Amino acid sequence: MALPKEMRLKGHRTFKYIHKNSKKYYGKLMDFKIARACPKILYSHKIYTFTNNLKLAITVSKKVSKKSVVRNKIRRMLQDNFLKNLKKEDNHNPCWVIVNLKCGSFSNYESELLKEFQNLLFKTGLLK
Repeated sequence: MALPKEMRLKGHRTFKYIHKNSKKYYGKLMDFKIARACPKILYSHKIYTFTNNLKLAITVSKKVSKKSVVRNKIRRMLQDNFLKNLKKEDNHNPCWVIVNLKCGSFSNYESELLKEFQNLLFKTGLLK
């Protein structure tokens, strides 16, 4: 199950804004960048609803795997884990999150990858 459309980040201005204005959390396998939501950026993409929600992007570099099938599998696995832990009744701060996987081979480390993803999510305070 992929992220719903209203939870995805879109556009190079959005990513540039997050890279410039974010608080960073570093792990062994991945980094988190969290910035306060700036809905004005999304208006150029004609996104007027869901602008104050929590939005997430997971980026997986070609350095992780040359095969897009493997990169997409990792991305979907992390998105599913995020959606399982996200509670609708929680009032989340409107923020935007980029999860950036560091280079390396993750084919045999799925449980370790999920464990670090969980740890960083709790460290950021997004999930309680």
